[in-house]
Amino acid sequence: MKTTGRVNGIISNIVIVKADGAVGQNEICYVYTGDTKMMAEVIKVVGDSAYVQVFDSTRGLKIGDRVEFEGHMLEVTLAPGLLSRNYDGLQNDLEKMDGLFIARGSITDPVDFSAEWEFAPLAKAGDKVSAASWLGEVKEQWVSHKIMVPFTMTGNYTVKSIVAAGKYKVTDTVAVVTDDEGREHGITMVQKWPVKQAVRCYVEKPRPSRVMVTGVRAIDTFNPMAEGGTGFIPGPFGAGKTVLQHAISKQADADIIIMVACGERANEVVEIFKEFPELIDPRTGHNLMERTIIVCNTSNMPVAAREASVYTGMAIGEYYRAMGLKVLVMADSTSRWAQALREMSNRLEELPGQDAFPMDLSAIISNFYSRAGLVKLTNGQTGSVTFLGTVSPAGGNLKEPVTESTKKAARCFYALSQGRADSKRYPAIDPLESYSKYLEYPEIREYLDDHIEKDWVDLVYAGKTIVQRGKEANDQINILGDDGVPVEYHERFWKSELIDFVILQQDAFDDIDANCPIERQKMMYKMVLDICRKDFAFADFEECSQFFKGLINLFRQMNYSQWQSEKFNGYLKQIEEYVSEKTK
Repeated sequence: MKTTGRVNGIISNIVIVKADGAVGQNEICYVYTGDTKMMAEVIKVVGDSAYVQVFDSTRGLKIGDRVEFEGHMLEVTLAPGLLSRNYDGLQNDLEKMDGLFIARGSITDPVDFSAEWEFAPLAKAGDKVSAASWLGEVKEQWVSHKIMVPFTMTGNYTVKSIVAAGKYKVTDTVAVVTDDEGREHGITMVQKWPVKQAVRCYVEKPRPSRVMVTGVRAIDTFNPMAEGGTGFIPGPFGAGKTVLQHAISKQADADIIIMVACGERANEVVEIFKEFPELIDPRTGHNLMERTIIVCNTSNMPVAAREASVYTGMAIGEYYRAMGLKVLVMADSTSRWAQALREMSNRLEELPGQDAFPMDLSAIISNFYSRAGLVKLTNGQTGSVTFLGTVSPAGGNLKEPVTESTKKAARCFYALSQGRADSKRYPAIDPLESYSKYLEYPEIREYLDDHIEKDWVDLVYAGKTIVQRGKEANDQINILGDDGVPVEYHERFWKSELIDFVILQQDAFDDIDANCPIERQKMMYKMVLDICRKDFAFADFEECSQFFKGLINLFRQMNYSQWQSEKFNGYLKQIEEYVSEKTK
């Protein structure tokens, strides 16, 4: 029998409920007011009082209103038909909702339960299986969607029977398994999983050992992201966080993309909804939306649902990872998620930490980021969830608590600089502030040596040193003036500018330059590095400046040319001749 209760107090969207039975932390309940039924989550239990966070406006709610507890946590529905959907943070399908604003208490089915799918069995009667074992598959868009033993089933099972290949609804029983005690369990294509619990149905979670190619030179060449890794992009407003995330989502070497728009401005979310259905995925030739799921909570949606949306996106990502797929989960922006945590913490009158964020903010962020990773499945296959979040620090202050806490948890740090954004150097990733700890991993070094070039990491560090020395030379020039420093200082500065303009800057709106293959990146980077290592004979700083400006222009034209085309090779020849004229 379900536990019930009555509303005993209301503080904005926090409702105090007097319960008549046992209530668990994070349990879901429904608050009834008039004809409206609103979903809520228990966030604190004190004696027989439960503090619940309502996922809708509490306007019109009154003392004494009925509350019904469901006995389970906030769950996500996992089944074929998730791809191409636009969800809110509670996995309601936004396409099925009418009107400009979501009506209070609106709940829609996350998948179409009446649709039929072409099922093909992978297991047979007598096979030993456990949670997340593959029983069959259906074709979802072009992705092979595995039907698995539900994650909630513990222990070992034996397949008693499995249906023949054919069309079935997601609610039809496709297999029957027996446990060690001989009890039978029917399995359908649909299962549920609590969003705040990590899926741990795998053999081991090794360290990332492969690089995830994004097509963005400032990331792939200078600070690579690992497949199954974590990274974040902090930056002030207008620095290009969202454009960079969109570019990565279009080009990244991943099978499934999950975009979590968590408290973003509504116009940016509309941009995703409008753009993505029109884009063609360069890897498959199919529509990009066919491998994308959008979980959307804009700033004007309830704060509580904003907190849930990040977990919903990650839970769906873990589901596809268990199929042996490469998943990229992107959250924009985790600052809004942290603000939702702060709001809840403040309303519960908990002890505030720095900037009034919860004291355990670091632990919450670290716990969430730890759910990403590369895993080895029970059948020997591997799957991965790569997580990339953005942080919007107030005033671009990278020392604020959310950035500091995320820095401890994430292994890649792509700091967007206001100065670079103002001077239109996009993507505005600061080459000196940013880092990738994966460059220190022996597994990643080995992968780069095998797949790109021997001692590639040393070449990356050499480029970073040139950029650092160029910045120091620029500071000296600014203080002492152009004539007050030797020509070598100008040469040093312009060599760093060459790396900046040719490698670090990229046009996200150009069809060719937007996505740079790793082979092209390797060739360009080695060529630029060779030029930077040469000694030139310049009479004065003006000659030096003119030479490098001409060289940068040739390289920029080459960046806009098709890889290894006649035009590309023409610019290559021009550059070689141009450089040989000035070399000592």
